[in-house]
Amino acid sequence: MRASTGRGTLGAVNDLDTLITDWLTLPDVAERLDVEVTRVRRLIEEGQLIAVRRGDPVVRMIPALMLTDDAIAPYLGGTITVLRDGGFEDEEMLVWLFTADESLPGRPIDQLRQGRRGEVRRRALALAL
Repeated sequence: MRASTGRGTLGAVNDLDTLITDWLTLPDVAERLDVEVTRVRRLIEEGQLIAVRRGDPVVRMIPALMLTDDAIAPYLGGTITVLRDGGFEDEEMLVWLFTADESLPGRPIDQLRQGRRGEVRRRALALAL
């Protein structure tokens, strides 16, 4: 069963332009994490990071807030897994992670960056049902 976020793919892409202003290319991510670009691609394949195609020319990019200074934001990979298992597409996950939720308070990505996964995961699980 596919979860619905109430947004189509086009709506999600348009929302990304508004919600996320700071993007990194895969080589930029590799530099920040001090790994090879092939490792970044593997992290995307393993569901530890989300990359979408953007820009001109079109390249795969990752929201900068998915990283701390030198690591992937805490608990991000597990949250991505929960959302993906619930049927979310990559763009839909990004919209959810970067949309403010007054009851958290704030955005799920900010909560994860601060090491607070409990409420974020509960909400992700509820959406995935």
